[in-house]
Amino acid sequence: MTTDAWTTDRMRSVFESVKNWGRWGPDDEAGALNLITPAKRLEAAATVATGEVVSCSLPLAVQPAPDNPHPALHMMVRGGDDCLLPGTGFEMTSDFVGVAFHGMATSHIDALCHVFVDGRMYNGFAGTEVRSTGARRGSIMNASDGIVSRGVLLDIPRSLGVESLEKTHLVTVDELDRCVADQNVTIGAGDILLVATGRDAKRAAEGAWVPWHGLAGLHPECIPWLHDRDIAVLGADGVSDGLPGLGLEGWFMPVHQCALVAMGVHLLDNLRLDRLSAACAAAERWEFQFTV
Repeated sequence: MTTDAWTTDRMRSVFESVKNWGRWGPDDEAGALNLITPAKRLEAAATVATGEVVSCSLPLAVQPAPDNPHPALHMMVRGGDDCLLPGTGFEMTSDFVGVAFHGMATSHIDALCHVFVDGRMYNGFAGTEVRSTGARRGSIMNASDGIVSRGVLLDIPRSLGVESLEKTHLVTVDELDRCVADQNVTIGAGDILLVATGRDAKRAAEGAWVPWHGLAGLHPECIPWLHDRDIAVLGADGVSDGLPGLGLEGWFMPVHQCALVAMGVHLLDNLRLDRLSAACAAAERWEFQFTV
């Protein structure tokens, strides 16, 4: 389908077609995490072959940059030059960290209460359930036991033979299918799907930029593709949505809106995927146990 065919009506139709509201009951707040069963975790554990650990987290971004206008705060409460606790003889250091993590420079997970459509979050709960004291529905505490499942990385740049995608590139269904075939992987119910666009390589080569002006991500046509595969969590080295996107009124971030609100799929944003890509390429396999 061409970009011109995407209208607000088409986007609304996609949103309605991928809804999981009521699938796990009218009071469900965990969404697609319900697909991660004990059997699925055992399947994930069976992928462990070498015991190698690869972090997908960016370093804490404490310096301002074009992609980090609100840097994390890191302050020493007690340093090594003032480590003696008065009156005790006990030596210690400690620090403080404060993070406004819903940006473009900090690796984070989006709870299902993060985005609304028509004033509703996942499963139809009212957006007013998120109050000044926190969320009463759809909070991240629905994942408080941790998330462990089979992870699959789709390395789109590697499949296309480039170091990184252009900043305005919108990944298509055909490109997802090509990558799946190139890597000889399957994607199924309860999987954690990670989609690499090469953002780490582009940042290293060109420096930081303002992502709102251009950030590779998924074309909205990929949303039904994701829904058909029943993934539990979606992650990216960007924010899954391509920016600035198609410019459809009311659908500024359609992947966020359809994944979080309609499908109940938690999102992992701003992951570092270059090291994982290198490890997968070296092992010639693109599935692994993934833990959050």
